[in-house]
Amino acid sequence: MQLAGEGSPLLLCWESGIAMNATAQLLAALPSETDGALIESEVNRRYFTGFPASDGVLLLARSGASFLTDSRYTEAARRAISDMPVADIAQLGSEMERLGMQTIALEAERLSVARHRRLCEKYAEKTFVCDGALDSAIDALRMVKRADELASIRMAQRIAEQAFAQILPQLRSGKSEKELAALLDYTMLQLGADGISFETILVSGCNSALPHGVPGERIPQAGDMITLDFGAIKNGCHSDMTRTVALGKADARQRAVYATVRAAQEKALDAMRPGVLCSAVDAAAREHIAAAGYGQHFGHGTGHGVGLEIHEAPSVSAKSSHALTPGNVITVEPGIYLPGEFGVRIEDMAVITEDGCENLTHCPKDLLEI
Repeated sequence: MQLAGEGSPLLLCWESGIAMNATAQLLAALPSETDGALIESEVNRRYFTGFPASDGVLLLARSGASFLTDSRYTEAARRAISDMPVADIAQLGSEMERLGMQTIALEAERLSVARHRRLCEKYAEKTFVCDGALDSAIDALRMVKRADELASIRMAQRIAEQAFAQILPQLRSGKSEKELAALLDYTMLQLGADGISFETILVSGCNSALPHGVPGERIPQAGDMITLDFGAIKNGCHSDMTRTVALGKADARQRAVYATVRAAQEKALDAMRPGVLCSAVDAAAREHIAAAGYGQHFGHGTGHGVGLEIHEAPSVSAKSSHALTPGNVITVEPGIYLPGEFGVRIEDMAVITEDGCENLTHCPKDLLEI
């Protein structure tokens, strides 16, 4: 784990007012009888403090806040976090008392049963609320990206696009899917990524018909469709993109499927604006694919939120009731997968604006024949 210190890019752009405003919004969303929240998940601790560490507890109370961690991180945390005291994790009980926290909300979706039991046993005089209200309140905040988050997502996306351009000539090199995926990962790191967003998907031929295929020993062959799904991390924020290319000349069937997927994606992007339900965005893509006769070959949702995690709210699927809000960053990634033949997926990221959306992905979408 790399410690965040005085030179951390994220911490340089983090302002104490951002954290204070987010904390106030969170507490306002919780029931009035709740004195505050105990946040243990790494990603949510980072969201409210800007500080990445593999261990720690964040207390957000109506009377104040406190960050607690162990000796590996206390000094770095004190340098990085200026708007609340930093204490040793052993002081958790006394810090809850200092902040007047009796009824405390927990992260229901990120808390193990064992950890919940230990908290209840050790602090039996406290009332721990584990009803999902805290998770919902945090998700609502994190769905609307701040300016610093958007800037980092843009940087991560530019890195991914540059890496894609550099990897394209290598697709004809005789390297295996696994080797090419590793090379793509390495290229993103060379270009300044802090990490990769997820295990890169680079699959060819009939393997491209697997939506989440795993790169293997297969060497791409002339006539293959090759799907690359990948992303970079910058300052803790992820990017996510997918492109499908042809190795050599694509045949008529491959071209027709590609054109269908691209048109479906454009219809989804055109539908994206404030107030539109995510389910309507999904329907825009799904109905076009179904009308072309490929409805049974598009099984996953059209997209998902992206930020400090690669998959976060909102979900862009037929079941989603979320209405798009300015600041939402979501992927748009319809696909068609023909078992035993090939698959095509095209994925962009877009941010919802006041009057529509802005596509954050600048990589061309014409079918590339390598």
